[in-house]
Amino acid sequence: MLLNNVRIFDGIDGRLRDGHVLAIGDRIADVSAGAIQAPAGAQVIDGGGRVLMPGLSDAHWHMVFAPNTMANMEAADTGLMYANAVAEAERTLMRGFTTIRDTGGPTFGLKQAIDREVIPGPRVYPSGALISQTAGHGDFGPSYDRPVAIGGKPSRFEEIGAFTVANGVPEVEAAGRMQFKRGASQIKLALGGGVISDADPIDTLQYTPEEIGAAVQVASDWGTYVCTHVYTVPGIRRAIEAGVRSIEHGHMADQATLKVMADKGIWLSLQPFEAGDNPLTPAQMKKAEPTSHWDRVAVWAKDVGCRVAFGTDLLFQPEGTKNEALLLTRFARVFGNVATLLIATSGNCELFALSGERNPYKDAKLGVLQRGAWADMLLVDGDPTQNIDLLIDYDRNLSVIIKNGQVWKNMLSSRSDAGQ
Repeated sequence: MLLNNVRIFDGIDGRLRDGHVLAIGDRIADVSAGAIQAPAGAQVIDGGGRVLMPGLSDAHWHMVFAPNTMANMEAADTGLMYANAVAEAERTLMRGFTTIRDTGGPTFGLKQAIDREVIPGPRVYPSGALISQTAGHGDFGPSYDRPVAIGGKPSRFEEIGAFTVANGVPEVEAAGRMQFKRGASQIKLALGGGVISDADPIDTLQYTPEEIGAAVQVASDWGTYVCTHVYTVPGIRRAIEAGVRSIEHGHMADQATLKVMADKGIWLSLQPFEAGDNPLTPAQMKKAEPTSHWDRVAVWAKDVGCRVAFGTDLLFQPEGTKNEALLLTRFARVFGNVATLLIATSGNCELFALSGERNPYKDAKLGVLQRGAWADMLLVDGDPTQNIDLLIDYDRNLSVIIKNGQVWKNMLSSRSDAGQ
């Protein structure tokens, strides 16, 4: 496939350069300012001066939770749950997100189907079930049910692989190893309270240093890392000391803690939450208020040099998933258009690559347009480096979507070149 007459945003330095890009199979074969001879039989697309950029990525997505209500997941047949997830996988790709890191949920089968091109969807870095202590952020069992550890039955969420409750070092080790057995590229622990869960106030510390350290050791033994749901400074500090590599949320972090993260090379995976993104009950809104200062934390992280990843964390609100790109544009308020696009392309993909040998796409680079990289590309009608809001209207402004060297959307004319 040859894309001619494009303005290239390569995901590396932020500049736009006129040129041409050739993909052969699933890789980028050439990026050139000069003309490229089309191989025999190549599909040739004239970009007409549009911007060609790497596919977008989301570092905190939930493939199964996002398109389903909690009622679907608790009561409905799992066939409906997965049907909704399959439909949303295609919509995610059509929004221009060609790679996601799934930070909790039963996504292993979905990933396999996408990789085999049975269904359309983004590349997936799966975490598997969120690992939680009893009364932690991933314990959605009724409060008066007896915990599994003392004779109770697993909750519906545990039965379907959405969460797993583990207490003590041996159980945490087993829970982590179970996710790797199923195909996880990294594992996720809940180390503090959450908004949508009932039994865990935001200020609570969850998992002891020994339990967190056990999970980190398991992940290290598998050549990868642990990411953690946590908001508060004490929780973040405990995660840092135990060797966690990615802090998910961190909306209550202070400047000193972010400086420690910067010095240690620990990532802040930040979600630009605002009122209305996920409808909340009055009790949940009260819990959420201390976690609502994403922009303040983003400014502090930028000032101290802490690496920031972009994610959305849209949950249990199927009608809200269309706002994935809208949330990305909020980052531009702090980082500017170009830096936001770099975060959502090569930046996020640097974080994903921490999965090392568990990286399912380690054979080539993601998030960049350069020779040898995976051929995941968007042709944008307009210049997102000047107007990032173009990405919000993805139906109109994403003219071509390419993933793994395959065209999944093309609003332009193309031709087959015989190579004469």
